[in-house]
Amino acid sequence: MEELLQVGAITSTHGIRGEVKVFPTTDDPKRFCKLKQVILDDGKSKKNLEVESVKFFKNLVILKFKGLDDINEVEKYRKATLWVTRDQAVPLKKDEYFIADLIGLSVVTEDGEELGNITDVIQTGANDVYVVAKEGEEELLIPAIKDCVKNVDLENRVMTIFLMPGLR
Repeated sequence: MEELLQVGAITSTHGIRGEVKVFPTTDDPKRFCKLKQVILDDGKSKKNLEVESVKFFKNLVILKFKGLDDINEVEKYRKATLWVTRDQAVPLKKDEYFIADLIGLSVVTEDGEELGNITDVIQTGANDVYVVAKEGEEELLIPAIKDCVKNVDLENRVMTIFLMPGLR
């Protein structure tokens, strides 16, 4: 399992006092209000930053980091990603999983047929949809509903499903 979970990506600066606009990659952008620190990954290195303030603007989060007080200090972090450690993550409810933990899972039917691996999770309004790919075959789109998903075993990296008629 991934030890770091992505919560956002810096899109641009905001103002001249070191604030940045962040596109949240989490289900609940309000979670930024409780964040004390994040790990910034600019592609070259990772850096721990302490969150000083949080504001919301349209679909973005505006963050101010402690010690970065000027636009010139944050300009270089444009397009950097923001991560948290698993212990800082939002607690999950029963039958909820982090997308990072689902990617790569082997998907099998209740009869033991191997369908492939989860390569992506599409988030729709009603329910998520798992994209399952197997070399030489068309992708399968599996709805993340109890009628389909019978068991998720993160430890063994296997998801067991009931392949509903018409999904193939």
